Amino acid sequence: MNLTGALYGLLAFGVFATHDVFIKYLGGAYSPFQMVFFATLFSFPLVTLMLMQDKTEGHLRPVHPWWTALRTLTSTCNALCVFYAFTVLPLAQVYAILFAMPLLITVLSIPVLGEKVGIHRWIAVVVGLVGVIVVLRPGSTELSLGHAAALASAGLGAVASIIVRKVGREERSVVMMLYPMVANFVVMGALMGLTYQPVPLPDLGGMAAIAALGFTGGLCLVMAYRNAEAAIVAPMQYSQIIWATIFGYLLFGETLDGATLAGAGIIICSGLYIVFREAQGGQSENTPVLRNRSRASSAISFRVSTLLRRDNGE
Repeated sequence: MNLTGALYGLLAFGVFATHDVFIKYLGGAYSPFQMVFFATLFSFPLVTLMLMQDKTEGHLRPVHPWWTALRTLTSTCNALCVFYAFTVLPLAQVYAILFAMPLLITVLSIPVLGEKVGIHRWIAVVVGLVGVIVVLRPGSTELSLGHAAALASAGLGAVASIIVRKVGREERSVVMMLYPMVANFVVMGALMGLTYQPVPLPDLGGMAAIAALGFTGGLCLVMAYRNAEAAIVAPMQYSQIIWATIFGYLLFGETLDGATLAGAGIIICSGLYIVFREAQGGQSENTPVLRNRSRASSAISFRVSTLLRRDNGE
């Protein structure tokens, strides 16, 4: 079963990597506002069909309105940041920075979840953040708005994920999924008027592909977690650096420089250590990183963790 789950995980992150290629390609002609708007628009029918299967009784008023509002805000800002980062930075560099999200989840779990983080995980966090510095190499290269956007996406994704861990069991899946999507649609729809460009049919198809790939990747991730332990599936996200290297070289003429490779390696090792440390049992009461089952950079797709909780009757 674990092998099946691992393969589904690899497939999921391969699909997500293809999703990001479309973002980068279309980002050369359209603003992030416009891409997020249309991707969200095309996502609505897919997510609605899935939510129709939810037989949980209730309403659309959140049980925790302030937490829901904060998660909606962070998810909306995350969508903008990650779409912009993929547009202006090499794919591998964006992934390397986004891989810092488990480190930030570990830190945020202390004030939000009351998690006790021991010396081993603290060392892993510090080492991982050193890896981020290696990727960014301040002083030897000019840091851009794209780097800031990627860092912000990692931070915002961590906040959104920790909120799901905080209140997800008490909130309906439809509330957790629908509010951020509506916010993306409304906010990006208003902002795209500032930079709107007419969209020919092929590019419109590309934006629909972003929605379809995000949704498909999410379904593959659900199948992965249904067939394997979280500690098996979670490391599969790091396969994206391989896809980024291949796609970046073949489609955009990007090369993986030594600093990005070294920094990504450091971040991945520290992230894996935290995953396995949580999986040992007794080391973490909340296992916040293992419970983060959705991908931060798939900003317009559904939350995998909320769907799994529904399936498990939690």
